[in-house]
Amino acid sequence: MLKKVTPYIGEYKKYTIIAAILAALGVFFSVLPYYILYQFLGPLSRGEVIKADYIIPRVIGVLVCEILYAYLYNKALCFSHFSAYHVLRNIRVALQGKLENQPLGNIEDIGVGRIKKVFNDDIEMIEILLAHGIPEGIANIFIPMVILVLMFVGDWRLALLTFVPIILGILSMGMMMKRGMAKMDLYYKAASEMNNNIIEYVNGMEVIKVFNRDGESYMNFRDKVTSYRDFTLDWYKECWPWMALYMSIFPCIFMFIMPVGSLMILNGVLTLDKFILVLCMSFAVGPSIIKAMTLGGKFPELNYKIDELEKLLSHEPLKSGNSEFTGKNLDVEYSNVHFGYGDKEIIHGVNLSLKQGTTTALVGESGSGKSTLAKLLVHYYDLDAGSIKIGGQDITSMPLETLNNQVAYVAQEQFLFNTSIYENILIGNPSATRQQVEDAARRAQCMDFIEKLPNGIDSQAGDSGKMLSGGERQRIALARAILKDAPIIVLDEATAFMDPENEEKMNAAIAEILKDKTVLIIAHRLSTIKNADKICVMKEGICIAADKHENLIESCPEYTKLWKASVSASAWKIGGIA
Repeated sequence: MLKKVTPYIGEYKKYTIIAAILAALGVFFSVLPYYILYQFLGPLSRGEVIKADYIIPRVIGVLVCEILYAYLYNKALCFSHFSAYHVLRNIRVALQGKLENQPLGNIEDIGVGRIKKVFNDDIEMIEILLAHGIPEGIANIFIPMVILVLMFVGDWRLALLTFVPIILGILSMGMMMKRGMAKMDLYYKAASEMNNNIIEYVNGMEVIKVFNRDGESYMNFRDKVTSYRDFTLDWYKECWPWMALYMSIFPCIFMFIMPVGSLMILNGVLTLDKFILVLCMSFAVGPSIIKAMTLGGKFPELNYKIDELEKLLSHEPLKSGNSEFTGKNLDVEYSNVHFGYGDKEIIHGVNLSLKQGTTTALVGESGSGKSTLAKLLVHYYDLDAGSIKIGGQDITSMPLETLNNQVAYVAQEQFLFNTSIYENILIGNPSATRQQVEDAARRAQCMDFIEKLPNGIDSQAGDSGKMLSGGERQRIALARAILKDAPIIVLDEATAFMDPENEEKMNAAIAEILKDKTVLIIAHRLSTIKNADKICVMKEGICIAADKHENLIESCPEYTKLWKASVSASAWKIGGIA
């Protein structure tokens, strides 16, 4: 387990070593008073008289031991925690770097709840290993070994007898770990599902309320929470009896020694002072072993969490090269593209060309693969087979940052950060001036609603942009794309929230972003793309036709059906009122 964490310790290893040494010294001073206690009881058992000059130094010695124990243990924990939290930072930074290089599909499969749990809870548990397990564990295992040596000095027979409760306790601990590990997978699966469901439930609260789905959604929420509760209780029921057993045995080691030692004294085979030495040491060994075992009980759970963390870190990163963009033009070429989510192939050998400076539209029924093709161009996922090239250069040959400089992607759902509208637009080009940001907002038709806000463009967008409507968020996204000024534009249902009042403004904003660009556009309103240079008709992951609108109406029944459905939807009326 420690080997898995070692790569992240780096320069902080020395602090962990110092912590272990100080903790061992601290534990030593914590058990020394038991030997001093023997120095009181030993002479008394032999009938000797002890005076003040014998008592006072030893009483002071006990006080000094307690002070040294408190000081050394505190310093040990300071060093270990200093090291631990720097290592946790290193692990989180490494995980963040790995996630940044993952295909977004992998991250979506993991789920927000699980990612949050790994970053916060699971990584935080590694602190137990680094800040407590290593220094305290080493100290509380090493010191009992020293104590057992002293017990052998007192009487080897009683020292051997001491091993009986220790072995029983260790066996109980082993049974607890064995039973706990058998159910750990189910427990953490239930915890992960519950976390994801809680986030989904909270995020979807508005939809749940509007469509009166409280009962169904709550039942699902309750089932996940109940499942987690049941697995947790079941797990604890398996572990608690064994935990109770070893927690009862270790503090009572003296009870195994006392009757046998008393019998040996009565039979004259053991002196009272040696019996007292062994008995005093038995009081010292129990607490140390309990601390070591308590930390040891955390290790199977911790090992599981580290394994889960490694699984996240072990995903294949997105394929990318180090070449700068060297394409001879801005033509986009899909060549025999195959792609699937998991074991299910979604795109089946698509071939598609987007000529520089032209607009290509993807149309088709829901689930036909339109959005997937768009996301593949911006390298959201790696292809299963085939290639996508820009100007003859494979997109996997360049870093993602280089590819992003060539392509601007505007999706249906746009995420806004909880900061000002100005800063949200600035994301499109962080080096842009304020004048350029405001000009982009103006060209994206944003100024009409921005000027009505209390602080104008410096007004807060709210958490996930909740202070703005869906259409307003989309125009902010268009402003980002205008500011970015990439030569290739991908619009994935970018007008999905368009309402009649804003339709003209949205179309004007889109017209601004499309000037002199190579464009791939997906639209649910076919009337908005009928003038595209090329329209590709998708069906079940296959491009069944690609031509201009007029030609497709004549030659492609599937497109004709989609067109009629779109026209019919546009002419829809309520009670005769258009």
